[in-house]
Amino acid sequence: MTIPVTVFTWMMAVLPILVLLVLMVKMQMGAVKAALIGLLVSSISAILVYRAGIFHIGMELLKGVWSSLAILIVVWPAILLYEVVNEAKAFQVFKQSMGQVTKNELLQIMLLGWIFTSFLQGITGFGVPVAVGAPLLIGIGMQPFWAVVIPLLAHTWGNTYGTLGAAWDALVIQADMADHITLLHSTALWATTFIWIWNFTAGIMLCWFYGRGRALKKGLPAVLVISVIHGGGQLLMSQWNSTLACFVPCCVAIGAIILLGRTPLYRDAWRVEDSPVMNRTKETAGEEAGPADMSVWQAFLPYIALTGLTLIILLVQPIKTFLSQFRLGFAFPGMITGYGFEDAAVDLFSPLTPFTHAGMFLLVSAIFGYVYFSGKHWIGAGSGAAIGKRTVKKTVPSSISVICFIAMSKVMSGTSQTTVMAQGIAGVMGEAYVVLAPVVGLLGSFMTSSNMASNILFGGFQLTTANLLGMDAAPILGAQTAGGAIGAAICPGNIVLGTTTAGIMGKEGMVLRRVLPITLVAAAIVGVIMYGICVL
Repeated sequence: MTIPVTVFTWMMAVLPILVLLVLMVKMQMGAVKAALIGLLVSSISAILVYRAGIFHIGMELLKGVWSSLAILIVVWPAILLYEVVNEAKAFQVFKQSMGQVTKNELLQIMLLGWIFTSFLQGITGFGVPVAVGAPLLIGIGMQPFWAVVIPLLAHTWGNTYGTLGAAWDALVIQADMADHITLLHSTALWATTFIWIWNFTAGIMLCWFYGRGRALKKGLPAVLVISVIHGGGQLLMSQWNSTLACFVPCCVAIGAIILLGRTPLYRDAWRVEDSPVMNRTKETAGEEAGPADMSVWQAFLPYIALTGLTLIILLVQPIKTFLSQFRLGFAFPGMITGYGFEDAAVDLFSPLTPFTHAGMFLLVSAIFGYVYFSGKHWIGAGSGAAIGKRTVKKTVPSSISVICFIAMSKVMSGTSQTTVMAQGIAGVMGEAYVVLAPVVGLLGSFMTSSNMASNILFGGFQLTTANLLGMDAAPILGAQTAGGAIGAAICPGNIVLGTTTAGIMGKEGMVLRRVLPITLVAAAIVGVIMYGICVL
């Protein structure tokens, strides 16, 4: 590649990201408009500065549309599942039954917003934890805005080893670690250590949001216990089995939170009356009760079906192997910019395995829930049409924004903008680059709405940079995927999923404005630790 990495070319590479941040964070613009403008800016920059042809841009846009399908087939059935459960008034039953686990409201929020969403991340990912977690939190009286923010922050620690290790496997491939066992285990150790810091931070922020100092004092013992299980458990498991490194600790944490709810510290009724995250007005005004003959297990049955189906298909290897052979994808030609940057041809671009995808599990669970609730007469005859209309109304805007976000990332990566951006940072920083290694991972997740995609995009770059600087690659690669996990909290795709299921579409900028400073500080902390380890 002969493209000069100058201040101008670097600034033009960064420009689409800056535009997105200004529009969404500063101007509070909705995701749909901001995504369209960001896509336009990246396309114009690709043509005028990076010398990409119109056909090249068109192919990258098509790649973006196809890649976005992997997210959209989570969005659509996730909204459908929510509408089915909501139509049956199961959320009211679920809220009323939370006291059986614990009467402590803070612990209830931990259970739904941190423990259960992390469990979902362990087996599914693809934004499912936010899409499912937001309405569950709303169901126990949380304001919709906070019902999006809390799962966004709380589940992302599992973004590297979640989805049964998908993002970690991508990093292993990109950094060629499979045949270098020492590097593999060392990188896993650094990654899980950094992620543990983020997990503890998320637990602390959950308490702080709920009730500031009072909640922090009350919730700190539980945060310490859960964080040791989550972070420490993942650290130990990563040295033995990367596929289950997130899932197993999440299962243990569910049992731990139930036991904590029976201890003297948490078994009695307790809540912060003036909590800024809770909707006390709605509670005071009263709300329609759920069906008297519906138990909490029946109310939660579609989600139990979702969990069981996912575990059976993904953990029973013969079933997974059989269903994984059905793959969908398209061939794309190779393309070269005027500067010689090559986007290689592919015979099967980003193949989709529909029968092992989270979207299929959600769809089956939604259908099962509808049939079951209808059979119990908790969903009336003819309600299916109303459920379908509400689902379509909610999913159309979010679908447009997701497509534009992913298309923008494909245009940037396929025309060398992403490469120039990363090389510019490394070239200027020198050894001090290690401070920004986690930020690069975070940026990759923000751009692509995926830690796995961030590892694919920047894993090889981080390894090359470490080698050029003569530094140990393990902590740098660990910081890459840890930064990607932190960055999952600001992924536009995840934010859109949350605002859609929470019914606050258009407030993505407000959500991003709340979570962005927290993620940047967390990435900076990892960067400072990196500098102390690798440079000082």
